[in-house]
Amino acid sequence: MSPSAVSTPPRRRARSTAAQRRRAAARRRNRLIAAVLVGVVVLGVVLLMPLVQKTVNEFSLPLTNADVIRQQAAQKRLDPALIAAVIYAETKFDPRSSAAGAEGLMQIMPETALFLAHRSGATTFTTSDLATPQVNIAYGSYYLRYLLDEYHGNVTDALAAYNGGESNVDRWIAAARAQGHALTVDEIPFPETRAYVAKVLSAEGKYRSKYAAQLYG
Repeated sequence: MSPSAVSTPPRRRARSTAAQRRRAAARRRNRLIAAVLVGVVVLGVVLLMPLVQKTVNEFSLPLTNADVIRQQAAQKRLDPALIAAVIYAETKFDPRSSAAGAEGLMQIMPETALFLAHRSGATTFTTSDLATPQVNIAYGSYYLRYLLDEYHGNVTDALAAYNGGESNVDRWIAAARAQGHALTVDEIPFPETRAYVAKVLSAEGKYRSKYAAQLYG
């Protein structure tokens, strides 16, 4: 009798059928577990997306002390986004002392702060106060307002003076006027100041759109 003609014993057939059922059940469980895991991952991504986006925004375009910025903007008649953009260009909201001696979030030079304190009538100010964010933003905002008034509201000129100094900007403006036009960003002779003004102007628009609730709410 050939092997193919030998029938499989009932007990062996039963064991084989049970094993197949167990394997099929295991496959169904694995598919179910995989589907659940995919669902959990998708749900996690959906729930975490706002937090991830906020973290990305804060990393690439940080913002702190929004309440102080709003307050100073209102007092000094400034756009809050402009103050935030200057802080971003100066320190990216990481207060520190520069090699040149500028202090705090808005990188105020001690001599500039003393000039502003005298001009504003402050009597208790000391340069160590510039390490305090509230004081630093107040003086930086005052300086921005002063420069805007000096340059008749011209933001480009005021920002150039904030970074490059008034005497330099006065010369650049005079040279531009001699050619019959106002000073443009591209005409600023100092590469650092030219890049600084462009950076602030670009960041101002981004802060206005990304942080409208914090800066204008």
